[in-house]
Amino acid sequence: MTKGEKFVSYLRVSTQRQGRSGLGLEAQRDALASLISQSGGRLLEEIIEVESGKRSDRPELHRAIRRAKVSGARLVIAKLDRLSRNASFLLHLRDSGVRFVAADLPTADETVVGIMAVIAQRTKDALAVVRRRLAKEGRALGNPNAAAALRRAAKGNTAALAAVSAAADKRAEELRETLADVVAAGHQSHAAVAAELNRREIEAPRGGLWYAMGVARLRLRLAA
Repeated sequence: MTKGEKFVSYLRVSTQRQGRSGLGLEAQRDALASLISQSGGRLLEEIIEVESGKRSDRPELHRAIRRAKVSGARLVIAKLDRLSRNASFLLHLRDSGVRFVAADLPTADETVVGIMAVIAQRTKDALAVVRRRLAKEGRALGNPNAAAALRRAAKGNTAALAAVSAAADKRAEELRETLADVVAAGHQSHAAVAAELNRREIEAPRGGLWYAMGVARLRLRLAA
């Protein structure tokens, strides 16, 4: 992310009651506001999706993606982890070509989301097989055996998220000593640290240059 970048935010609540009351929205807004503020960016528009868990279409997500693309903005999502098992959401996000960042999983780039989408689709397909098998046996997905099958099908996506987090932790540890040296040399602010890392030609975790937001994330990860 770059200073002065434009953002379109996408927030999601699961019921009309939550949408009307603001329940669940304020925490998402706070997370997005913090991310945007730390990056020195500005919010163009906030788009809220009110949808139940049974719906696979997301018209407001489509609108948010269009708004971000036509304005040259980055789509920012508060809670990617809650949507990480939804194949339709991940596939649409992957195929849209929009630039995005998630406040709760900032290391998830387009490649990572592509992997998550494939795993989510496989989970969906596995559930369809389970439902058909149970239907032949006169049972429903809600019984204990079906629940166990559902948990097994979801394990792959959990493993993918864990792998992403582990890779980020490993890279952060590799940078710990360098960060300490930079700070000891008198570079205290996120922006100052980023500038010094760039001067020393230290690559950011995803390659390329460092920015203040990236330094903030690195410090948070090392402090965890």
